Amino acid sequence: MTAAPEDLLTLALARPHEAISGARQLLASGPPQLTASIAHQAYGIGLRQLGDVDSAIQELRLALRLAAQSGHRQRELDALATLGATLGRAGYGKQGLACLERAVAGSRGALAGRNLIRRADVLLVLGRHEDALEDLRGAVTRLRRAGDQVWEARSRNYRGFAHLALGQTRQADADFAVAERMYAAGKQAFEFAEARQNRGLVAFARGDLPLALKYLGEAGVRFERLGVAWPDLAIDRCRVLLAAGLTSEAQDEARHAVAEMEKNGGQPTKKAELLFTAAAVALAAADPLTADERAEEARRLFSAQHRSWWSARATMVQLEAHFLAGERGPQLLRRAVAAATRLDQLRATESSAAHLLAGRLALAEGRRVTADRQLERAAELGRGAPPLARAAALLGKALQAEARADVRGMLTACARGLDALDEHRLMMGATELRARATAHGAELARLALRDAVRRKDPHRLLVRSERWRATALAAAPMRPPGNKQLVADLAALRDVVRRAEDVAPGTPAGTAFERERRRLEGAVRSRTLKAPGHDAMAIAEFDLGQVFAEQGDTTLVEMVEVDDILQVVVVRDRRMRLHPVGPLSVATFEAQRALFTLRQLARGHGTTGPALDVIGARLSSALLGHAATDLGDGPVVIVPPGRLQALPWHLLPPLADRPVSVAPSTAIWLRARHLRPPPGHRVALVLGPGLTAAGAEIRRLAERYPEATVLSEGAATAERVLRALDGAWLAHIAAHGSFRSDSPMFSSLQLDDGPLTVYDIERLGHAPYRLILSCCESGLAHPVGADELLGLTSSLVPLGAAGILASVVPVNDQAAVPVMTALHDNLHAGQSLAEALASVRAGCGDDPIAVATACSFVVLGV
Repeated sequence: MTAAPEDLLTLALARPHEAISGARQLLASGPPQLTASIAHQAYGIGLRQLGDVDSAIQELRLALRLAAQSGHRQRELDALATLGATLGRAGYGKQGLACLERAVAGSRGALAGRNLIRRADVLLVLGRHEDALEDLRGAVTRLRRAGDQVWEARSRNYRGFAHLALGQTRQADADFAVAERMYAAGKQAFEFAEARQNRGLVAFARGDLPLALKYLGEAGVRFERLGVAWPDLAIDRCRVLLAAGLTSEAQDEARHAVAEMEKNGGQPTKKAELLFTAAAVALAAADPLTADERAEEARRLFSAQHRSWWSARATMVQLEAHFLAGERGPQLLRRAVAAATRLDQLRATESSAAHLLAGRLALAEGRRVTADRQLERAAELGRGAPPLARAAALLGKALQAEARADVRGMLTACARGLDALDEHRLMMGATELRARATAHGAELARLALRDAVRRKDPHRLLVRSERWRATALAAAPMRPPGNKQLVADLAALRDVVRRAEDVAPGTPAGTAFERERRRLEGAVRSRTLKAPGHDAMAIAEFDLGQVFAEQGDTTLVEMVEVDDILQVVVVRDRRMRLHPVGPLSVATFEAQRALFTLRQLARGHGTTGPALDVIGARLSSALLGHAATDLGDGPVVIVPPGRLQALPWHLLPPLADRPVSVAPSTAIWLRARHLRPPPGHRVALVLGPGLTAAGAEIRRLAERYPEATVLSEGAATAERVLRALDGAWLAHIAAHGSFRSDSPMFSSLQLDDGPLTVYDIERLGHAPYRLILSCCESGLAHPVGADELLGLTSSLVPLGAAGILASVVPVNDQAAVPVMTALHDNLHAGQSLAEALASVRAGCGDDPIAVATACSFVVLGV
């Protein structure tokens, strides 16, 4: 049935494809001028919603002409206002406002309210937010009096956007919520999706990234159902992804959106905004050349469209790109000061960052008065600012204090900034988001660490290192909403990966499986990132006295990287010493050489390079330096930077035959010591598919632990394994391991029904008290954020695992059997995991494969 002419105008914003079809049918019937004007207007609005702005303007000009010919004044004013709004969206702000001034002046009642909304839309595009807010207040009043719920909803949606641009998040969310309800009642599907997207922006402005991702995801699903590619959604998603530290995802989003716009066309105003977003993403990805190019393209478009607010922001991105590329000097300083002043005038949120940039440039030029003034402005903060904004302001304050030689002020600002970032981090439930969020605090932490190094003070260096180390592992991950769907998606992912193993890559079937794998991984990750954070959680303060009280004869070695120099703090016999070692880059090189040699030996290839003892000596020199002589004779706990966590520590001569364990932080090691084993001695033994030698390993262990739950030969499925692992006293898994550096949360252990990923493991209520992973590369983790780790073993730490044994390279299956058997013999004799592994290493003799296999495993925890 063909919609009534007036209904087409409402339909055009909700379901543009249907409105265009209805308008075509109506026009085909040869209607009178008044009806034809409505049809062309609906047609034009539908085209505008779908991004074909040039064609939309043609249709709207025709609608205006027909309305004037019909002699119906109200119809003419309505068409004129729609044309003005569309011209404004197309970048013709001056022409658009001229049309809208005439339309507003000639209209009364509900029509006046509608036309005020249209004018406000153009004012928002131009960055004139206060003027837009004034129009929208009048529009809400007129439309409420007229009882026009659909247009009142639109007025509230736009007013919410104006409030948001002015930093008034409470008023914005209230308007968006009312607009949502009204849109739902009026069955305005498109605009409901838009309001949901805008609520995501409010959540983002408040720093609640999981809620922002949830709202934007829901809006995206609704737009997709309507067949609409909405550039605003891509822009907003990029902003949220960048704040979450998901830079590569933001790059993909920006590239896809720009490519779609260039391919299919769209509103010139949106093209400029997309280019600006792409520039900001490139800047975050440390690609200053692309950032500068994209920002210049955007700035030119904004200037041509008379959008000074946007143009000033694009200029700021260009200046930051020049700074990132290494440019300094008085000219860049002058431009940065001018940009900061202009952004202040426009009340843009980037003004604080502009003052911070100007302050840095002034410090580089030795212009201390200018630097002090600019950093003072950077440190200014509005009421109710979200945690990230507070942290950025406190960075400005810390830099200002440092320039004034006010060490106490600098340290206070750093501490307060890190406290603000704790608040930001704990708003997120997903381990990955919490880990990546720490990147925002890297410079604050580095300022405090530099001060400790300048003082040559091991106490301060250790305490400050612990303040921002492995913080993401301080709490267990929160369960995401829709947990049942997450479980179903993970099961489907296992099935797809398992079935794909029997299909050749590159074939049609192989391509289909790969596409489905990517889709399911995206669904799992998207759902997990939306997990809400902890309502309240106290951040435990690091207690050095507790370390002294509990370490006994254990030597603690905490490695701290400060400006690429490795500093080692040794804590032994209630004393602390600081040992500067050397460049982290050298340590990383030697570590990679050692890992390469172990991989070669595991494959039975031998090695033509230096012998293992030579490699171990070089590695010791690069990692420990003179600290190697300060370790005493007892057990050693190593707390390395994230990039050096997964190393063959037993290769180092000073550590070769003694108990060695590794921890992400000293605080986490202390927490592991306090964990108590579960009641009973429940043991789980798991054998994954495709490991012939490991079958003998599991059979021998089953004899040692006759009451153990043994899962093998088709019984080692994900759900059964998770049930067996949950709360076990001891668990041993022999399976193929896979480390995914591209997406570490999908690192996995191969079970009978497919891969058991980190996301699966995070579903455990309690990790096993002790877990032995006789699996290749199970001890690897990917460093993210400031100094955080993502991987299989790191996921088990906040779930209550006291000790984990895992490998850092692929291991020789045959050689692993006697190593694992001896390890369990030592555990049965009462040794700790670290003591058991040290005993195995000492018993390897001169057999290079046996030594390499034993050294390929590390103990995490106690």
